[in-house]
Amino acid sequence: MPEKNLRVELLSMTPDALSLIYAAFRQCYHAGFVGDMWPRLLSGEIDRETQADFVRKTMESGHDSPVEHVSLTFAVEGISRACSHQVVRHRIASYSQQSQRYVAENDMDYILPPAIARIPEARERFERFMAEVQSAYSDLRAILVDHGRKAKANEDARFVLPQAAETKIVMTMNCRSLHHFFHLRCCNRAQWEVRAMADAMLAICKETLPALFINGGARCEQLGYCPESPKFACGKYPTRTPGQ
Repeated sequence: MPEKNLRVELLSMTPDALSLIYAAFRQCYHAGFVGDMWPRLLSGEIDRETQADFVRKTMESGHDSPVEHVSLTFAVEGISRACSHQVVRHRIASYSQQSQRYVAENDMDYILPPAIARIPEARERFERFMAEVQSAYSDLRAILVDHGRKAKANEDARFVLPQAAETKIVMTMNCRSLHHFFHLRCCNRAQWEVRAMADAMLAICKETLPALFINGGARCEQLGYCPESPKFACGKYPTRTPGQ
């Protein structure tokens, strides 16, 4: 029943992503048909730096709907069920999560919060409870099997599993949804675990599609001020006062 660490991997991205976004942007401002331009984009006749520069400048104007044409798919492990409950609240996305009905938690992995890990007596109590949960789950599952539940024992025994239980998820978001995700979840006020996941995803996005994500992150990083009210601001940036 080991402690698990976060791992994020990029599985897939829409092919020719930069050129596709460039074409979508250009169609908004171009009298012709970008379908005729497409072979020139793929051949390199219109070089990638020209495409990237146009995309960056257009996004800086606030026009960002064309980036919805490109999606990225990530595999994530080493997050808690508490974290995954926050992630799936982002609705313009697709998720496939490891099932506790069909995957038995015979050796439950878990996420240990850093604040608990730093305090020896808190860590000892947390780990002792994880062992108690594992024992209860295994006992209940065995009893249910003995009473004829067989493969369905998992779906009832799982009711004792904690939010700390580790889960794995595959998630797909378009680039506009990703920016919104990063605006909220890279914020210092986001919970530490989902923020670590968002930071890892953002690092991949910056490396993979820098024209779109080089300035990605918490909303305050783009605005230069905190959009929260003073009551909720973390203090990294000043809040915007009325009339500004």
